[in-house]
Amino acid sequence: TARSMRRMEKVTGRSDDMIILRGVNVFPTQIEELVLARDDLSGHYQIELTRDGRMDAMLVQVEARPDSFGTTDAGPALAATIKNRVGVTATVQIVPPGGIERSLGKARRVIDRRPKE
Repeated sequence: TARSMRRMEKVTGRSDDMIILRGVNVFPTQIEELVLARDDLSGHYQIELTRDGRMDAMLVQVEARPDSFGTTDAGPALAATIKNRVGVTATVQIVPPGGIERSLGKARRVIDRRPKE
């Protein structure tokens, strides 16, 4: 073509926030978008990465809204949505309101417990 510059894709997130899980690039903002799309969940979430044997595992802990805790079955539905949209299998745990620690500074969304090689 006659273009002097290459066309670029839409920017999906910061490269330093990217998680590589089982060969799939996952941005925490992708998970946040799916959490915020649900009415029965609050916007507070945390991603925990572990390694079981040779495979990496992702646990997403999400706070329920105060009016819907205990009455929602959002865990399996959110896990299926993450699998369909992002492409990784995640375990979703719904915690009570206030169950995820708050920080005064930047929120710590990703906890990486995988052993360093």
